[in-house]
Amino acid sequence: MFKRFIPFATAKNIYEIPMEFYKKLGIEVLMMDLDNTLDSYKLFKPTEKAVMLISDLRENGITPIVVSNNKGKRVKSYADALNIEYVNSARKPFSFKLNKVIKIKNLNREKLLFIGDQMMTDVLACRGAHVRMILTEKLVKEDQWTTHINRLFGNRIRHYLKKRNKLKEWREIYGSCN
Repeated sequence: MFKRFIPFATAKNIYEIPMEFYKKLGIEVLMMDLDNTLDSYKLFKPTEKAVMLISDLRENGITPIVVSNNKGKRVKSYADALNIEYVNSARKPFSFKLNKVIKIKNLNREKLLFIGDQMMTDVLACRGAHVRMILTEKLVKEDQWTTHINRLFGNRIRHYLKKRNKLKEWREIYGSCN
């Protein structure tokens, strides 16, 4: 039950995962949700922490791409400040935009990883696109009003899966990469 909601791994947040983890997995492209994964949904410009993460990814040969359900203006402003590619209005949980980007950019799914904070959108879109995904906790307390309903269902499913030991933390996978 709830098999479609099981991510590749979990993490407290995107910032706790070391570059060595991505290297061990052979990751070349890191797709990231924006709201409550990289920063608050209220920000049009990235925090210093986000800037440092993108810089570290680039220094390690990993291409960052923001994939957000948010509309164009905010996502564009944020991604432009980081000088990275983005996909806005991604329509997650549907996977057609993820699949389109993968096809257009000729990306190898084995060398691709997605990080996001929502069970009902990010995990489902990635499972539909056959992309490995790390599910994080939400980064900040506030959420857009539309996200509250998704979180209500997502948190129940997360609790169910956690109780049955179906959620692996990234550290478990990192340890098995040795």
